[in-house]
Amino acid sequence: MEQDFEKTMSFFRFEDLRIYDKSLEYIDWVQNATKMIPDANCDSFAAAFNQSARAIAMKIAEGSARNKSQFVFLLKEAKSSVRECVVFTAIAERQGFFTGTMVETSRNTLMELTKMIGALIGSLQRSSHNGKKKTYHSEVEVEY
Repeated sequence: MEQDFEKTMSFFRFEDLRIYDKSLEYIDWVQNATKMIPDANCDSFAAAFNQSARAIAMKIAEGSARNKSQFVFLLKEAKSSVRECVVFTAIAERQGFFTGTMVETSRNTLMELTKMIGALIGSLQRSSHNGKKKTYHSEVEVEY
């Protein structure tokens, strides 16, 4: 019975991060949203938008296997991919591909991703400066 209350950790540590789950949700959203973009001349736009969304999760996963400074670097790269998605969202709105509601959903999710990545970066940097030996799992639990 006690095992029901214990959190099980996955083999791949990044799968335990809420930011990773949120990035997967955004990938799903982008893939569904870009299906509505007309095929003519926009295949590359939809593909690039999807690639930027996927890059957020990929950088988080890649960084989790590295040392803290490399993880921070890759998290900053993930933030760059978030900003690319902001631009793709603006283009989709200007071209009439996205409704106002879709733009709002995308932007709100991207703002949340940015805040979560920033909090994780801050947590990793604080733990490096404090000289404490912690895993990023415990730091994330403290931050979120």
